[in-house]
Amino acid sequence: MHTKALYAGSFDPMTLGHLDIIERAAKIFDELVIGVTVNLEKKTMFSYEERMDMIREVTKDMPNVTVDKCEGLLADFVLDNGFNVVVRGLRNTTDFNEELSMDQLHKHLYRGKAETVYITAKNEYAFISSTMARQVISLGGDGSMLVPDHVLHTMRAKLGLE
Repeated sequence: MHTKALYAGSFDPMTLGHLDIIERAAKIFDELVIGVTVNLEKKTMFSYEERMDMIREVTKDMPNVTVDKCEGLLADFVLDNGFNVVVRGLRNTTDFNEELSMDQLHKHLYRGKAETVYITAKNEYAFISSTMARQVISLGGDGSMLVPDHVLHTMRAKLGLE
């Protein structure tokens, strides 16, 4: 069976934790699509296009990874695009509790066509969030332990720090 997986998130910005999940998921599934989503509760630093471009650059050496814009209800995107797996990353028990509630809803909305697979963060990335990366880097801190190099340079340039 061909596995077509979706790893969706706002990726504003993509962190080393996101990249680790992508690298590990790309080894498991035949095809992995990184779905850049809208989170109406978040004001983004980067546009869809900028986020997608950064992810494409960072994953360019992974032949089974592509990037797409994920709009609307996640379940509709999953069903409309034939995904049979949805990948979610877990950093801690708070993430687990939030994801568990969403998974129960998604099981109904996916209508048996897709399953959610959780990949836990490596210890060295478990503390990283996109919010933390934006804060540290925007204040001139060393973000090299938070985001991939290309993302760091793009952020610094956008913030006028380079």
